Amino acid sequence: MLTRYIQRQQHLLDILQEQDIENLLVFNYENILYLTGYSGNAAYLIVSSKGFWLITDYRYFERAKTESFGCELICRDRDTESLGACIKRLLPKGKTAFESSSINVALWSSIEKHLNLDSISPLDGSVEKLRMVKDEYEIASIKKAAAIADLALSDLLTQISVGVTELDLATELDYKMKKLGSDGVSFDTILLFAQRSALPHGKPGETQLKYGDLLLVDFGAVINGYRSDMTRTYVFGEANSRQQDMYDAVLSSQMTSLNSLKAGLDCQALNNISTKILTEAGYGDYAGKGLGHGVGLALHEVPFINPNTNYKLEAGNIITIEPGVYIPQVGGVRIEDDVLITESGFEFLTHAPKSFVIN
Repeated sequence: MLTRYIQRQQHLLDILQEQDIENLLVFNYENILYLTGYSGNAAYLIVSSKGFWLITDYRYFERAKTESFGCELICRDRDTESLGACIKRLLPKGKTAFESSSINVALWSSIEKHLNLDSISPLDGSVEKLRMVKDEYEIASIKKAAAIADLALSDLLTQISVGVTELDLATELDYKMKKLGSDGVSFDTILLFAQRSALPHGKPGETQLKYGDLLLVDFGAVINGYRSDMTRTYVFGEANSRQQDMYDAVLSSQMTSLNSLKAGLDCQALNNISTKILTEAGYGDYAGKGLGHGVGLALHEVPFINPNTNYKLEAGNIITIEPGVYIPQVGGVRIEDDVLITESGFEFLTHAPKSFVIN
């Protein structure tokens, strides 16, 4: 396990060296977890060719001892030493950068007054660049999370009936994932009926299921901090012609996009494949604006698959493919899978069937 984190740390140092940066202040939770293994809060990481220092306090110090690798632990006394003073005490001399997008203005203002502004500059995305390509441990963790989600959904489908509420089913699904071994939920479960399924990120409520309703469920499990993300859309009872047409268009968009996947594929071109199919089917004005995203320690991480991205897929990327159509006052359909990019194609990580009609 130590080797895994030492390798990641060295890869980051190599990236910093290429940019003539000697130190990096890391504030992003997922980046600290990726580099050290520490999964708690109240953590700040100093990265340097002279060493790695993980700063926390008495609330998390013992936990950090058991979880962190490849860094010196610093237990800061919050009553006698400010975070800025602590960083100044530990920070080696040299050109320094900090993760500006992962710290609020108030906290950074309290830190920077202790430091030499002439030698500090913002730098974002360096660790995220490393996180794009998953290693065997990361792949195995996401596969396990996806398998738990598959099982939980299969069990949930046996409990769907007229009159059940969105909130009832969402709560039951979250419970099932945790009973099956998930660390928690990947994000707040989205489970919506009928017209409310047109809300891409709606919140489950007290709406009751009726015969002929659409049912959209978007959810995920977590293993070792790594997340899964899957969406299925169903119709309860019998689909009308419009519902079936929406579903067929989205499924065609997803399957065509999936069949195009391989290392080296441009993400903009991939997004255009999906958009073209949905537009030709008459749903261009109602389609989601992006086809998918990377998934890992964060639910949404690079690479993003949308009209504005500038990235080619690499073997080891884990991404979602999730075309959707959302028509206000009618309903929405989204179908989403997690896939691992390989040199010659892809591997499904989520395996739940895509049957549309359920009874």
